[in-house]
Amino acid sequence: MELETRVQGDTLYVRVRGDLDLMTAGTFREEVEAELERTGVSRLVLNLAGLKFIDSSGLGAILGRFRRLQHRGGRLVLEDPPPAIRPVLEMAGFYRLMEVRESGPGRTAG
Repeated sequence: MELETRVQGDTLYVRVRGDLDLMTAGTFREEVEAELERTGVSRLVLNLAGLKFIDSSGLGAILGRFRRLQHRGGRLVLEDPPPAIRPVLEMAGFYRLMEVRESGPGRTAG
């Protein structure tokens, strides 16, 4: 898994590439948490366009950041989930909990 981060205003943008699973969820959680603490932003946008696979550990890592931000009055947005990942996010209830959006063809998100 690779993470690319940048801050713009009150938003932390994180581009996730590769697998978000049992082996990488801890790293994801630690790195995103460190950036949230360092920047103090209230909004997190996770660009999932490069995500190849996600399991329950990855879902839990995302859900933990969602709850943390929600507790602080912030929000988490999922951007550009690949077609193969969308059913997993839907079954996990993410579409009901948080905003999921697509940036559209040809756009570079985050």
